[in-house]
Amino acid sequence: MKNAVLLGRLGAAHGVRGEIRLQSFTADPSAIATYGPLFDASGRRRFVISALRPVAKDMFVARLEGVADRDAAAALTGVELYLPREALPAPDEDEFYLADLEGLRAETPTGETLGVVIAVRNFGAGDLLEVRPPDGGESLLLPFTKAVVPIVDVAGGRIVAEPPTYDEDASEDEAR
Repeated sequence: MKNAVLLGRLGAAHGVRGEIRLQSFTADPSAIATYGPLFDASGRRRFVISALRPVAKDMFVARLEGVADRDAAAALTGVELYLPREALPAPDEDEFYLADLEGLRAETPTGETLGVVIAVRNFGAGDLLEVRPPDGGESLLLPFTKAVVPIVDVAGGRIVAEPPTYDEDASEDEAR
């Protein structure tokens, strides 16, 4: 699906009546149930949340229309849920969707090119921007914090980043 925004991901089946775990990526996690039909990455499969109950901050147990048993729910494990961008409200001034970051040029405060943002990752400890260097090679992962990425200029097609520096003589845990 082109021009789609990732709103959530389905997890493991919950119980025997077709309920399934759902992780929400929306600013208000429970709002995921208010956007109407959601779609898989291809845009071919449509999902309607008919019931939602909280388990943790951004985790829910959901009932989806047409999913009536554990086997049907288990078959959906790992499916990511998207919404076409045009179905979402426009962000306020100085706000953006994380999907807006992909494709932006990454540069230092002095204008040195770091590469292009190819993804926003989150492995549990906060968002990371994955930047592909202009010469190829290994991607650079930048913590998506105000200290490391003080400027996000979506209209200008760039972010300004100050990558953390490390003392090679110190352990990797000690960033300056």
